[in-house]
Amino acid sequence: MRKILISSMIANALEWYDFVLYVQFSSIIGSLFFPSDNEFTSLLATFGIFAVGFVMRPVGGIIFGIIGDRYGRKSALVFSILMMAIPTALIGFLPTYEQVGIIAPLALTLIRLMQGIALGGGFSGCMTFIVEHANNKQRGLVGSTSMFSLGAGVLLGIIVSLGVSNLLSHENFITWGWRLPFIISLAIGMVAFYIKNNISESPIYLQAKEHGNLSKTPVRQAIRDHWKDLIIAMAIYLTTTVPFYSFTAFFSTFCQQHAGISLHNALLINGLSLIGFMFVMPLSGWLSDKIGRKKVLIGSAIIVALVTFPAFKLMLMGGFIYPLIGQSIFGIALGCYMGPVPAALVELFPTNVRLTGLALSYNVSAALFGGTAPFVYLFLIKLTGSIMAPAFYIIAFVIITIAILHHYKDPYKQELLEK
Repeated sequence: MRKILISSMIANALEWYDFVLYVQFSSIIGSLFFPSDNEFTSLLATFGIFAVGFVMRPVGGIIFGIIGDRYGRKSALVFSILMMAIPTALIGFLPTYEQVGIIAPLALTLIRLMQGIALGGGFSGCMTFIVEHANNKQRGLVGSTSMFSLGAGVLLGIIVSLGVSNLLSHENFITWGWRLPFIISLAIGMVAFYIKNNISESPIYLQAKEHGNLSKTPVRQAIRDHWKDLIIAMAIYLTTTVPFYSFTAFFSTFCQQHAGISLHNALLINGLSLIGFMFVMPLSGWLSDKIGRKKVLIGSAIIVALVTFPAFKLMLMGGFIYPLIGQSIFGIALGCYMGPVPAALVELFPTNVRLTGLALSYNVSAALFGGTAPFVYLFLIKLTGSIMAPAFYIIAFVIITIAILHHYKDPYKQELLEK
């Protein structure tokens, strides 16, 4: 179990490291691949391509859901890891708009699409793989490690970005240094080969296969027989995906644009606040094993809604301490909510369509509302003239989650083999 947890967490962390690097260097990428006299236009194009990566997430969910439900969870996980590592490294070698013109943003868009497919299968595969290996009384705690490693991957991206920017002169960093964090992501491929050769397949999947209980058409069966569960799962994930991409993909830019904070300090604040976000997850996952997923999810969702507005106000006060406090309280509240989410999603679906059902619900929710959030925020601020508009957007989705969670029948005491 230790090998399974550690290797899966490393793989998941590296996949998220790859995916969020784009955000960490959004201002640089905007100037190199989408040059414009208007900074807003350049940034809008950059976040637009960030959102494009999410368009393919449901496609990735379908592809890897079928692979995972028909041929094994491990195969889906290994394939998705390799599919993330190679395209991400290619970003480090892409020529800029000045060098090749329109080919540069087109190539970047293609890579983002490939990353979207990979992450669409990788994260859902990791959640399913880990929870299916877990003891029945520890699924919340064990499942939370996939969310913990998600935060670790984002934090690693920030640490590497800060390290490279501090070691190099500003000119060298802008010219070529920003490429290094992308290129070293090739190391993720080695983790995939380790998992392939050293980690056992999910015992629950193997038992279903042995008894002939696998589905030949998992996508059709998930939509036809479990559409209510798909809706509940999407609603549960709304308060993960919208706040999470606000926290990791928008807050740094928000602080730079509206509070006059430097890129270095914005990254440092975001990185420090991620620590609290990560370390409350195992606690809330453990608590959900004791009192149930539903109670923890509803309680922590209410806290997320309550702290969102004050968090934005604190970020706008500028300096270093106030934005750090704002992002930290937001991150801790969000971490409390996200801890039980993997177990809750896995428990909703039966073994024969589990990975497909989880991947579809999670990726559709992320594609429609999570990945588009930074892009929407720029429009809302421009449209309303209020820099607090993103806070209301987040709160609206949390309210939707809370409303639908009241119809969620918590199966946390039920054996996964019975599903």
